[in-house]
Formats: sequence, structure tokens, C-alpha cells
Amino acid sequence: MTISRRSLAHMLAATGALAPLTAFAQEQDEVSPNETASRVPATRDKATRLVAPVLINGKGPFNFLVDTGANRSCISRELADELDLPEGPMVAIRTMVSSHPRPTARVERLEIAGRSQRRINIPVLPMPSQESRGVLGVDWLKSRRLVLDFKGKSLEIAPPKHETSSFNRVVVPARRRSGQLTMVDADMSGAPISAMIDSGSQVSIGNAALRRLLNRADAGRTHVEQVELTSLVGEKFLGEMGYLPFLRLGGLTLGNVPVVFSEASVFKVWDLTTKPAIILGVDLLAQFDAVALDFGRSTVRFDVA
Repeated sequence: MTISRRSLAHMLAATGALAPLTAFAQEQDEVSPNETASRVPATRDKATRLVAPVLINGKGPFNFLVDTGANRSCISRELADELDLPEGPMVAIRTMVSSHPRPTARVERLEIAGRSQRRINIPVLPMPSQESRGVLGVDWLKSRRLVLDFKGKSLEIAPPKHETSSFNRVVVPARRRSGQLTMVDADMSGAPISAMIDSGSQVSIGNAALRRLLNRADAGRTHVEQVELTSLVGEKFLGEMGYLPFLRLGGLTLGNVPVVFSEASVFKVWDLTTKPAIILGVDLLAQFDAVALDFGRSTVRFDVA
């Protein structure tokens, strides 16, 4: 599978939210043994990321960005004011590049596809984009399976399920790290790589250790160009755009993979500064028909077109 080259003069990076302690009790639906799968239609924003309908206290639906790189759901300042949500405590929220105290709003019920969180303090973020009114993180999934259907433009939430690789799908083992799933069966030129699935990032982002690995593996042929990125809350930071000649994910081998190398602070949070690591953004994920993240069985499934 080859990833096509395209213009990346200005791109969006994901925001990852740290889960803070709150004084307002949080309640979530448990995963029932008799639970069935449910699917909701989704749209694609300008960055081709999936946006799904969410109800807040029974009102809406409102479009929320589906962000598997965020371990906490968030709401825009504009929507919190529109719904006149009561204020909660301040919490520390970490984006791709920084950490700042942010206010929260008290939500009695956040619902998507019949699943819900109740009585939660949800961080309030300044979100310049009008395409999304909030961020749907992985905190509400518990041990469920999330299927990002890029071809069918839908979102499926289902109980965990044992799956194996077949002709047109590849299942890769993973482990939980700060709430997200990190694939363990990935490498470049035989060197292991930690790969994080981040559906909220428009581009794939590599750390300095991956850049050094690329320089050794592709010595003399590595060409990069400086690009500017913007986080979900409007923070700007710089990166260097390059291409990985090959990237193996389980039984998949990807070629000519675009990646932006950046000293993003999120790699330090995930303790991935010394080992090669890549955040797989939607520029790569959307090349597949669907990507399924099973938080119960710690696997990631790629459906190949």
C-alpha cells in the first residue's frame, strides 16, 4: 500500500487531553454481556476526519470530532455558553504542544449512539474551527470496540470481539497507554516502532528518535521541508515534513508514508522520547476502508480497500 503525496503547507494536529481528577462524580454505562453494536452516521471535516452527532443534556445533536488521541472528551467554549452549562473546577489539559489549566463545564448526560456518560465535568476549550462543537475522546468507550468507517462515513460502537486477520483485513496486537491503544507489532527496516492511533490528527507525526532512525536507514536520500501546524485550540508549532520509505503494521507494509517530525511534548507524556514512535493521523488512517480499535481485547483492525 502506497500513501499518495499531497500538499501539506498548513495542517492541523490533534489535541490530547489528560484525564484529571474531579470532585464531580462521573458515571458511565457499563458494557453489558447482552450489549449489541450500534452505528451512527458521520461526516468528514475539511481535514477528512470523522465528526459524529452528540447529545448534551438531551439537546442537539452537535458535531463532535472523533479523537482517539484524546483520553478526555471536551466541549467548545461557544457551545458551553450556548447551553448555559454550569462551571466546574479547573483542570490541567495537555494538547500536542503544551499544558494549561482549563475550565470545565458540568454535563448531566453526554450521549452518542445510545451510550452515555452521566454527571461529568467536561473540559472547555477554545476551538477556532466551526466544524466541530467538541471533541469525543476515548474516556466514554471503556472496554468497547470503536469502528471508524471511513468508506461508509459512519461510527460503530460495539462490545469487544475476537477477530483474526483475513484476505482484506489485518488485526494487530496493541497495548493501553494513557487510555489510548499503542500497536506493538510495527517497525521500519526491522527496527521496532511504537505507533499510536490518533483519528483527531490530520497528519501523522514522528518523534526525534524516528527521525534519527530514518536518517540511518535512508542515509543521503532523506529530504524534509519545514511546515507549520496548528493544534485544535489554535496553537501553532513547527515540524519537518518527510517520508518513510516503508512502515510495517502487522501484516501490512506501507510505502512512501508522509510524516511530520516534531518535538511535540505529547511524546514525553507518553514516555516515547527515546524510542522511535509515530502518531498515525487521519491522512494515513483514511486510506483504509475502516479502522477498528478494540479497547477490550487490545487490538487494532485495518480493513484494506
